[in-house]
Amino acid sequence: MIVGIAFVVLVLIGMPIGFALGLAGVLGLIDMGGGSFLALAPSRMFNGLNIFPFLAMPFFILAGEIMNHTGITHRLVSLAQTLVGHFRGGLAHTNMLASVFFAGLTGAATADAAAFGKTLVPAMVKRGYSRDYACAVTAAGSIIGPTIPPSGLMVVYGSLMGVSIGGLFAAGILPGLLICFVCMVVIAIGVKANNLPEADKRASFREFLTIFKSSILALFMPVIILGGILGGIVTPTEAASIAVAYALFIGVFVYRSISVPDFIGMLIRTARITGVIFVIIAFAAILGWWLSFNRIPQELAQAIVSISDNKYIIIALIIGMLLAVGMVMDITAILILLAPVLVPLTEQVGLNPIHAGIIFVLALNISLMTPPVGACLFVLSSVTGEKLEKIAAKLWPFLIAEVAILFIFAFWEDLALALPRMLGFA
Repeated sequence: MIVGIAFVVLVLIGMPIGFALGLAGVLGLIDMGGGSFLALAPSRMFNGLNIFPFLAMPFFILAGEIMNHTGITHRLVSLAQTLVGHFRGGLAHTNMLASVFFAGLTGAATADAAAFGKTLVPAMVKRGYSRDYACAVTAAGSIIGPTIPPSGLMVVYGSLMGVSIGGLFAAGILPGLLICFVCMVVIAIGVKANNLPEADKRASFREFLTIFKSSILALFMPVIILGGILGGIVTPTEAASIAVAYALFIGVFVYRSISVPDFIGMLIRTARITGVIFVIIAFAAILGWWLSFNRIPQELAQAIVSISDNKYIIIALIIGMLLAVGMVMDITAILILLAPVLVPLTEQVGLNPIHAGIIFVLALNISLMTPPVGACLFVLSSVTGEKLEKIAAKLWPFLIAEVAILFIFAFWEDLALALPRMLGFA
């Protein structure tokens, strides 16, 4: 009880989630056996990080930083606009499709939200879209990034639970594309209600070819990453390092837009982002061990099973728990704490580990756009100056659509595992 109270209090007073997890875990160790148990803390932290696939995360982050700096964002947005700009509300559709193209570069929702918040949102406002609606579209599309691989959350899940990261990457492609399609349908349905601008003139084939040629080097990035991993040629960590080398080559020798000071700044930003994630993972390992030692995961699993032994009800309860906790807590910390608790429960009801993984990833990604602490909402609010509550008010149709997609993939195993089975991962 003291551990739970301490964690809640620390979070409420504004302590960063990683340190709150660590202090709560240390209190748990002291409560178990006084100061003698504190000797376990360093080894728990080290073991929590001593997982080779975690090396992929800083490489993917750095590759995204490099590609962002080269102006790739503008090229991909232009390509998306030539494809869907002729629909009414064309910039909203462009925003969504660009999120798909951008997904193969960063794999981080907050990075996509920040990039489009600085570029597409002002462009949409200039064309007559309301700022809150432009932010809502951007938030809804931002979760496509960590769903379509590469995805940092999938790397964490696969590393912790011993599940094929390549299989998770394959499983993320269909839901990511479906989220884009359904959100574009939501945009099309709401054109009159949101008073979206009229359509632009359709781009000519010559214009499309010109823009496609300028974007093709960026489009090769996900091909290199996914082709190598899904083809069994390289591991996710090797693919991430190759992505950095490719991005550097493009930035230095093709676009000639990266200087030594620029690259140093990218390394610093990558170190900061990676440090935040790894602090959470390391400190959560202490609390996770305390939870396991006290058999709290088993008790929680028994409590869920006592409600019902129906497979679909249990899946729905797990999704509800993930979405609820995701509204108030960092998703990486949630994954580290709850995956060891809930994944064995999914195995009891016969879920494939990759299927369970994509349910976790989708649910936690959706929580990035849910108030009160949705990270993408905070990023967009800070970048654009729009009030968070106004963005959230315009977001609900997209949120309902994405939750519906989550349940479709959770309950329809053949659809969720179609690509992993086709590629031999499941």
